[in-house]
Amino acid sequence: MTLSRRDRIYTFAGILLALFLGAIDQTIVATALPRVVEDLGGLERYAWVFTAYLVASTVLVPIYGKLADMYSRKVITLMAVGVFLTGSFLCGIAGEFGRLPLLGDGMNQLIVFRALQGLGAAGLFSMAFIVIADLFPPAERGRYQGVVSAVFGIASVLGPLLGGFLTDHATGFIPGVAGWRWVFYVNLPFGALAVWFIATRMPPLPPRGERRRLDVLAVALLVGGLVPVVTALQLDRSDYPWGSPVTLGMLGGGVTLLALFVWRSLGSDNPILDLGLFRNRVFRSSVSAVLFHGAAFLSMAAFLPLFLVNVLGVSATRSGLALIPLSLGVVFGSLISGQVVSRIGRYRAIMLVGTTILVCGVFLLSRMTPDVTIGRVTLYMVIVGLGIGPSGPLYTLAVQNAVDVRRMGQATSATQFFRQIGGAVGTAVLGTVLATSLAAGFAEHLGGFGVVPEVATSGEGVSAAGNVTAQVEAALASARARLRQAVEDGDGTAVAGLLTAGGLSADEAESLAAQVDASTATERQALADRLDAELAERAGDVLAGVTAGIRATFAEAITNVYTYVLGIALAALALTTFIPVLPLRRTFETAPAEA
Repeated sequence: MTLSRRDRIYTFAGILLALFLGAIDQTIVATALPRVVEDLGGLERYAWVFTAYLVASTVLVPIYGKLADMYSRKVITLMAVGVFLTGSFLCGIAGEFGRLPLLGDGMNQLIVFRALQGLGAAGLFSMAFIVIADLFPPAERGRYQGVVSAVFGIASVLGPLLGGFLTDHATGFIPGVAGWRWVFYVNLPFGALAVWFIATRMPPLPPRGERRRLDVLAVALLVGGLVPVVTALQLDRSDYPWGSPVTLGMLGGGVTLLALFVWRSLGSDNPILDLGLFRNRVFRSSVSAVLFHGAAFLSMAAFLPLFLVNVLGVSATRSGLALIPLSLGVVFGSLISGQVVSRIGRYRAIMLVGTTILVCGVFLLSRMTPDVTIGRVTLYMVIVGLGIGPSGPLYTLAVQNAVDVRRMGQATSATQFFRQIGGAVGTAVLGTVLATSLAAGFAEHLGGFGVVPEVATSGEGVSAAGNVTAQVEAALASARARLRQAVEDGDGTAVAGLLTAGGLSADEAESLAAQVDASTATERQALADRLDAELAERAGDVLAGVTAGIRATFAEAITNVYTYVLGIALAALALTTFIPVLPLRRTFETAPAEA
């Protein structure tokens, strides 16, 4: 099909707009959720608003790829945008009509509707790269796919800012409509514009593959296997440890269904994912490298805010803004790499350069100490972003250039799928590593203060249970109260024990205990006042020590995790060296490797 350049650009604009909505929705909701919980309640289900979206947007990616090989790309794209916008509208009205049959309260409604949003977002992510493969031949495709990857970086910057602005200032737009609801309603006008571009300017883009009956059993096995596996990876490890029956049951059941999916695919004449693609060296090496890239980047980005907040003392709000250099590095790296590849016609060299830069950036992050400056961390983030940038467009480009056009949808969606799975597995496993390191660090650095916080982990990250400083302040206040009571009661033995536990030498503690035993009630009252005043003066020094212990603990734990991330990045670099280099085709015909 011959398309005018104008039609290509209009279609590309519509695809970018739709993709931007799906990408920004991954981050825009985070800043609104505290206000959502105030309105809807259900704090204990807070994390499921993220998890529902993540699971749905991951599980459906391979299925959209298969549908794109069987039906009109335009129809599938419009369907994905429609599902996403429907989910956005329903999220906006969640809880407005009280409890609903089957759905329950407002928070349950929001979780279900976020899953619906995720079903549409999976299509937006998959179809963007698939449609571009129909609009531009591989020799030109790099520069456009670089723009697509840059959209994700821009969305990660604007999402928290726009979410905070709408939550705080949009309440007055329509009387009676809370500001946080506009976080979802804002998708509707921009989505309508994307639909207009796609519906009026995008050609039908008929499928290149054969149109056969969809293997419904394979779809059921794939979804039934992925949902429990991805969900299990996101569970809070403090509530559901890796060895708990719930976690093991979900992982075991999911893996069993996925094994049945593979068995079904091997015997199917129309598989959801043609496993024969793995015989293609470019595809096999690229998706393997992408798996490690996804694990490295998401793990690094997930734990960096913890370092900024707990080591450098940056506020939670500012820590989100502090990640902007990372996102800008990704944007710049994506755009430049796409342009360079389109000019020189070779992609592996740029992949290797980008991944090497990533390895250097992660190495620098793994060497950080509590004394590192925010300026130096910012520089490290830019380096990591520049290294990650090329991975977005170029691995997909290499795969598309090497596979049969009849399997373009499956191959393209597979690269997106493996990247997301890598991120989910990486953050889950390294979250446990971080929690273990934090627990050991707290025991070492804070055990002397009588406070060893519990550590919770989930797919959303890792956090210490409660404010550590507040716990120490409470412990100090409790110790002062017990000491005052023991002195006033004339209990010298208890006084000696409390003072010794607080770090006083045994001789000094026994001397003060003897004073208590020999004092009158009036004298004990005066002694209690003097000891309490002395302890209050020492509290500042104790809290300073606690703060130093917290900084040291988080710095050691997070850099320990980044050491593992460095290994993951090195694995991605090694796998990239095995990707064969094929000339970038200047037509839309079948790849020479499979012709």
